[in-house]
Amino acid sequence: MGRRKKMVERVTALMSNPVMIRNIAIIAHIDHGKTTLSDNLLAGAGMISKELAGRQLFMDSDEEEQARGITIDSSNVSMVHEYGGEEYLINLIDTPGHVDFGGDVTRAMRAVDGAVVVIDAVEGTMPQTETVLRQALKEHVRPVLFINKVDRLINELQVDSQEMQIRLGRLIDHVNKLIKGMDEERYKAGWKVDAAEGTVAFGSALYNWAISVPMMKKTGISFNDVFNYCREGDMKALAEKCQLHEAVNDMVIRFLPSPIQAQEARVNVIWHGDKTSEIAKSMATANADGDIAFMVTDITMDPHAGEVATGRLFSGSLSRGTEVYVSGAAKKNRIQQVGIFMGPERLEVERIPAGNIAAVTGLKDAIVGSTVTTLEDMHAFESITHASEPVVTVAVEAKHMKDLPKLVEVLRQIAKEDPTLKITLDEETGEHLMAGMGELHLEVIAHRIQRDKGVEITTTPPLVVYRETITGRAGPVEGKSPNRHNRFYVVVEPLAPEVVTLIKSGGVSMRMPEVERRELLMAVGLSKDEAKGIVNIFESNIYLDMTKGIQYLNETMELILEGFEEVMKAGPLSREPCMGVKVTLVDAKLHEDAVHRGPAQVIPASRQAIQAAMLMADDTMFEPYQKVFIQVPQDYMGGATKEIQGRRGIIINMTSEGDMTIIESKAPVSALFGFAGDIRSATEGRAMWSTEFVGFEPLPKNLVVEVVSKIRERKGLKSQLPQPSDFLSM
Repeated sequence: MGRRKKMVERVTALMSNPVMIRNIAIIAHIDHGKTTLSDNLLAGAGMISKELAGRQLFMDSDEEEQARGITIDSSNVSMVHEYGGEEYLINLIDTPGHVDFGGDVTRAMRAVDGAVVVIDAVEGTMPQTETVLRQALKEHVRPVLFINKVDRLINELQVDSQEMQIRLGRLIDHVNKLIKGMDEERYKAGWKVDAAEGTVAFGSALYNWAISVPMMKKTGISFNDVFNYCREGDMKALAEKCQLHEAVNDMVIRFLPSPIQAQEARVNVIWHGDKTSEIAKSMATANADGDIAFMVTDITMDPHAGEVATGRLFSGSLSRGTEVYVSGAAKKNRIQQVGIFMGPERLEVERIPAGNIAAVTGLKDAIVGSTVTTLEDMHAFESITHASEPVVTVAVEAKHMKDLPKLVEVLRQIAKEDPTLKITLDEETGEHLMAGMGELHLEVIAHRIQRDKGVEITTTPPLVVYRETITGRAGPVEGKSPNRHNRFYVVVEPLAPEVVTLIKSGGVSMRMPEVERRELLMAVGLSKDEAKGIVNIFESNIYLDMTKGIQYLNETMELILEGFEEVMKAGPLSREPCMGVKVTLVDAKLHEDAVHRGPAQVIPASRQAIQAAMLMADDTMFEPYQKVFIQVPQDYMGGATKEIQGRRGIIINMTSEGDMTIIESKAPVSALFGFAGDIRSATEGRAMWSTEFVGFEPLPKNLVVEVVSKIRERKGLKSQLPQPSDFLSM
């Protein structure tokens, strides 16, 4: 107990000096050794025993994580490291590598300033490595590189010392190529990783040793020595001479920015408020005495304390009893406790100043992405955009009727904890639908509902979430209100792919200053008038008001947009979400008396005009695709390619490395259910594979009617396809 108390004292002493803080995440592809690396860093800081490091998986505190051997949730820990005779505080987040939990990585990126990218020396950069690196650079998070499992190169692939260095050099070049391709400006500003400079370390997390050029100078151990130790299998001696936590943490402290260095540039990327305001200056300098500006990046449930909101504090100081505003909530929230995480444990502290990652209770209105502040009208932080979208759905029912109210509450909590999960109530069938990133994601969530929340549930087999869109232009189409006193005339057409990409990447939003948004949209092809006329962006759809001088329109606009959002959530063809639709209001006739243009009149008129217009504009379906990467011995290659092609899959690329073939392919998500078992039997269990969400593509024309009819039948709608006249009141 005394040791823990001492640790907390050291951590809190360092918290108030942002120059001595590093906020970092460990990011990588699945199974490249992130959690084992985290364990060793903790052992080095004296938080767990060195014997257990790498086997304890301290950061994977959830029993599901330990059983599956993967990280599911990001976990945070604060530790102290000595470098150059001074103590530094490292706030570390260990993130998942499996593509289904990529949302956790995105959220973690908002809380940190630097990232240790981990790569397996044998497998090299994998699809998820690219994804997490892209997320880091997009959030202005600086990377350093740790090449793990170097012992495998020597002992499994039997390479000599020369070949080892060549291979490692190639890996570094490839990572730099990715960084340059994703963000050339940063790359030129010195963000490339360079072994000679010290921004790359090599080692084995399992055997607890690591080496970098600065470490070689410090210890006198060369690459050849490392090679010899590995060849002789004397990992213990190597681990004593070149301690992993020392090499990695030294690199983190030396090359990754402190909050003071990072926040100025980062705040410009994630916050679009007035750059000359007091709060902007306070955030840029991590001022602990300024107003509070806290961004929630994670919400977890604590059985004793309730909801715990974890996030990054950019300005001000958090302490118990402070009253704060939460973006989107009407009433103030009162902070009950503030603390820091030590892996699974949350330790309470008196006060947390700017520049730290904090865990707060009492923010009952907060969701992931909320801005928490003491300023009443603070401009909110940009919302967090995820790389992939929910593409698989299951219906969830309580096994026992008496559990229904509890299930509703649990689903509300789960949706709060994991924003990549979409929970909706199907009004027609009364089922709760849960959409997630993949089969594994939903399996884990369902298991947790039963285990942690104590509600027994049944789930349907997984279904795919399609997207509805249009391929042509239609309109003006007239929508009349039930009382015939209000009329709206809309035109619908497909939104240019460049605009869709910009919206999906979070590059443009309604929260930005109008001038900035207009310029960004004009740069991707919208005309000046259109860019000026945007009144709503909903997911990847936009609504434009191109009318001139219509009386009462401003007062009615909120209701018109409600109709638009209803259609975008559930399109006319199949009630699936819409994507890439541009709706333009070209004219309107409104009753002068407000009583005659209330919600019951305006919303249906707005909605029906868009529904009918979409059906006239060649409404069609898009289905989600995943990239499938398969590594398989050449003898089993035929079985693997046949498996993909039998699922409407396309082979994009094939390369050979030694006797292994690497197949890069893509296939529709609907055809990939059960793929795990089938590929195992087709390759006698020799194939290693991973998937990555790649986007939506048009459903083949010959399948549209069949798919739409099945969806409509499942949702309790008429099986025949709808006509525009179904939506227009005569």
